[in-house]
Amino acid sequence: MGQLRTNSGLAEDLLIELDRDAGVPLHRQIEASIRASIRAGRLRAGASLPPTRTLAAGLGVSRGVVVEAYQQLVAEGYLASRSGGYTQVAASMPPAAADADMMGQPAARSVGFRVDFGYGRTDVSQFPRPAWLRSVRTVLTTTPNDRFAYLDGRGVPELRQALCDYLNRVRGTLVVPANVVVCNGYGQGIALLIQVLARRGARRIALEDPSSGDDARVLAGAAGLEVVGIPVGPDGVQVDALHRADADAVVLTPSHQWPTGGVLSAAARAEVIGWARRRGAIVVEDDYDAEYRYDRSPVGAMQGLAPDHVVYCGTASKTLAPGLRLGWMVVPAQLVADVAAAKLLADRGSSVIDQLTFADFLGRGEFDRHLRRMRPVYRRRRDVLLDALRTHLPDLRPAGIAAGQHVVAWLPPDLDEAAVVAAAARHGLGIQGVGPFRIAGAGPGGLIFGYAILSESAIAEGVALLATAIREVRES
Repeated sequence: MGQLRTNSGLAEDLLIELDRDAGVPLHRQIEASIRASIRAGRLRAGASLPPTRTLAAGLGVSRGVVVEAYQQLVAEGYLASRSGGYTQVAASMPPAAADADMMGQPAARSVGFRVDFGYGRTDVSQFPRPAWLRSVRTVLTTTPNDRFAYLDGRGVPELRQALCDYLNRVRGTLVVPANVVVCNGYGQGIALLIQVLARRGARRIALEDPSSGDDARVLAGAAGLEVVGIPVGPDGVQVDALHRADADAVVLTPSHQWPTGGVLSAAARAEVIGWARRRGAIVVEDDYDAEYRYDRSPVGAMQGLAPDHVVYCGTASKTLAPGLRLGWMVVPAQLVADVAAAKLLADRGSSVIDQLTFADFLGRGEFDRHLRRMRPVYRRRRDVLLDALRTHLPDLRPAGIAAGQHVVAWLPPDLDEAAVVAAAARHGLGIQGVGPFRIAGAGPGGLIFGYAILSESAIAEGVALLATAIREVRES
């Protein structure tokens, strides 16, 4: 028996066993072993195999034996030859002889939608790779060595300063670098904050109803906090209900309420701030998509009104790409030390290289240029959506259209939300209703149209599919 296991950065865990007493040619045994590893997923598409000489030496066979095995697998479509003599697992596999799972049943296949209006997605194909790469190169060639060591829980000073400059200029905040805590997106940020509030004696947290506060809802429950929903009207959260909630903190999306799109008025913002000051409470401002506005003037952040009572949360997920896992919180001075300590305990800090890259990207003005390039792209997609709704479904009432990357359309009373969503799925259309995001479970039916990653033709097709589905619901 002979075997070779390599972890040299080529094929992970390549294990080939040879039985010289089996009466089966050695090249056939090598073929069978590699073929089985590919089919089982142990060798992923694109993984490079060891050079023929290396594999032959490790197995104690002639190079010609390995060459013959590789050539056969290339002919079958399992391997692909690359320039320079490299051999890789092919990007697309030939169909397996038996397409069944280990229980003898047909293997499950994922069923996609012809058009998917899924919300909360940004067009990552537009990520500004050349500009980001320039910043990466700058960071790697100019950053002092000590910057790559452990830092404090707030993040690198360069990014905290760059975020201050940007947020104070664009969002009307009152931020100093000492109050910025860099985190891995909003999800981690709200988790850290809830931990800190619970340890400081908070008992109840209020969320908009409806809202996208699944993270906060689950995390608050895990921390022993009670969650209460505050109804949302056309202009955002209903402040009178907040007064009755007896909450220690409230999570708001005041500049573009998710999902209804309402904007909290100046008077309502002042009333929320007054509530927070009287109770010694915290307002968490989730500013998730404020950079994308089309038909209205900019709406400043609430943090600028009360820096001692508002935690401002922002991320690069909707503007650049969620895979960057870059987020930030502007924390009142009395909470900074506790939140930074919680961040250190969670993961010892976010990636220094990514932070420095984003700081350079912001400082060069590349972030502003990217947003200027993307606003008209998203606006055209939104306009196509609204035109299609007016044409095919004029009795649906769009809301929250002036900004963001999604639109809510309220259904007329004769249409059941769940029935429409189910019928749409049968016609190959992915769309979600507002109902699952309600805390109290009551309210008018509505549909959430995420349009950021769809082409204009796909948006038009999707609305046509929805019109067919709604006709089916009405006829039934």
